[in-house]
Amino acid sequence: MVLLDEEGRDIGVLPKRLAHHADTRLHLAFSCYVFDTAGRLLVTQRAHHKKTWPGVWTNSCCGHPAPGEAIDLAVGRRLDDELGLSAGEVRLLLPRFRYRAVMPDGVVENEMCPVTMTVTDADPVPSADEVDGWEWVPWGEFSASVLSGDRAISPWCAEQVPLLAALGPDPLRWPSADPRELPTAAGWSPAETPGHPR
Repeated sequence: MVLLDEEGRDIGVLPKRLAHHADTRLHLAFSCYVFDTAGRLLVTQRAHHKKTWPGVWTNSCCGHPAPGEAIDLAVGRRLDDELGLSAGEVRLLLPRFRYRAVMPDGVVENEMCPVTMTVTDADPVPSADEVDGWEWVPWGEFSASVLSGDRAISPWCAEQVPLLAALGPDPLRWPSADPRELPTAAGWSPAETPGHPR
């Protein structure tokens, strides 16, 4: 995992197996929200044997970029590894999202975690190492249930949903953020996107 300073600069690398504990250092991650063309969100349940938040329902996919790996390429890699999905265009939504959360056993998650989205009409074929369950949920229903506190969800997703809901009611029309707003350590592949370079 890529370790970060408070300005989002790369200050080293740590193996993932050594990273998460009661004093987890700030590191780079990402979240991805997968939608279908009807605007339904793919919601997943983390495998029960995972070290952090086992069995918790969350957004579609999360992960950590490898050193030097662009965020959008890391998203594509993890969608394939975790869910058996081929990513279409990966769009950046919340380039500066950051959170810290503590599990009941004291293990800490501490991340700068840009939030992305992609669209597919394919059902996932999840890896049993990563995912124990999944479902498609209309975005309006999902966001309302998270905002009201009626849906148990991962702490990062609970913080992200209000920010995403503020982008508008239709996720397929959300504006893309400028990759230049990403933390310094977080790259983006050089393909062009309307309005600004990626």
